Amino acid sequence: MTHVFHRHTHSNLPFAVSGDGAYIVDQTGKTYLDASGGAAVSCLGHSHPDVIRAIKDQLDAIPFAHTAFFTNEPLEQLATHLATRAPDPLDKVYVVSGGSEAMEAALKMGRQYFLERDEPSKRLYIARLQSYHGNTLGALATGGNLWRRQPYDPLLMQAHHIAPCYAYREQRTDETAKTYALRAADELEEKILELGAENVIGFVAEPVVGATLGAVPPEPGYFQRIREICDRHGILLILDEVMCGMGRTGTLFACEQDGICGDLIAIAKGLGGGYQPVGAVMVNEQIYQTIHQGTGFFQHGHTYLGHAVACAAALAVQHVIEQENLLERVQTMGTLLMESLVAQFGEHPHVGDIRGRGLFVGLEFVADKSTKSPFDPTLEVHRRLKSAAMDNGLICYPMGGTVDGRQGSHVLLAPPYTVSENQLSDIVDRLAISLDTTLKTID
Repeated sequence: MTHVFHRHTHSNLPFAVSGDGAYIVDQTGKTYLDASGGAAVSCLGHSHPDVIRAIKDQLDAIPFAHTAFFTNEPLEQLATHLATRAPDPLDKVYVVSGGSEAMEAALKMGRQYFLERDEPSKRLYIARLQSYHGNTLGALATGGNLWRRQPYDPLLMQAHHIAPCYAYREQRTDETAKTYALRAADELEEKILELGAENVIGFVAEPVVGATLGAVPPEPGYFQRIREICDRHGILLILDEVMCGMGRTGTLFACEQDGICGDLIAIAKGLGGGYQPVGAVMVNEQIYQTIHQGTGFFQHGHTYLGHAVACAAALAVQHVIEQENLLERVQTMGTLLMESLVAQFGEHPHVGDIRGRGLFVGLEFVADKSTKSPFDPTLEVHRRLKSAAMDNGLICYPMGGTVDGRQGSHVLLAPPYTVSENQLSDIVDRLAISLDTTLKTID
């Protein structure tokens, strides 16, 4: 019997007792190859000695001092590290305890920015269908995943949604990738005009959509048009890089590959690599100075803002990424992973699409490859695949509702940046076995 209120109350989870690199060991001695870093978190794998040393050193110094009274050296150093590597004009860093909290902070910061400018009518956010931006009420309201939103709809603030940039299902046969991208982006302008730009705070999007769509990158030109539309109408662009940022796609910030920058960028997961709970909002100088020269107070204080040990861990993770040249490695190993997946699953009758960037890759499963029709959602293909993979000693990240929040299924792969070629080959092999096992259970 457990007194833990687990996220799935009917689950009977193994105990994780140790980890080393890409592997986790449970209480029975069984070893699991961590091909998803949990939820794209463990970018350095488990038990990296440099990060553990940094945590221990900070514990010996001071573990906690409330940021209403003190700053601390790891917080200051982490902010400097991130700000000097972020694309212009990002310059300030608000450090929190995780991804949902980072997104909640970004949403509130956007509202306060316009209040400080004496534009109180600005109150609405626009995001995309099939998006996920966190589980706190503001972030959940902004997200466009119907399955996650539905139980809490009466509690959620008003938000508006446009279609995602999801070429596999949304691009017409008469469109090029570029013309489709522009059509998808122009939906934002249509929505702004419908709502009135004077009422819209900003547009929220993941540069590469993670949990709800399965590593879907934008088509060329999409985010350039989005940036233009936001600037033309005077609304903020808030980028959610909680899952796809901090090197996961091969650049420190995912948006760098699209030649744009957000006004605010939320980061987490790969920021601290799972060694401590940590997230942050990167903020441009204009937003910061508007608040600084106005009230000077961002009304979003939390107990563990800028936690010293969390910041020390995150800083150590970022140093390792640089010192071991892991961004380049993500690009190289990401190419190899994609080639291996295409070779293994490219002609598979139930794998409709293989997509992603860097070490952030998704496979979408279909009942019929020619029509792209999804499996009956009552079959719960994603849950069956997760179970089969765990049996085979593989940790991956399957999810249902890919198409519309109810139909569709995919799996995310996000191995550590330190993954070896042999481990990549092992991931592909174990996934193939697990998928075959899953399909046999639904024949």
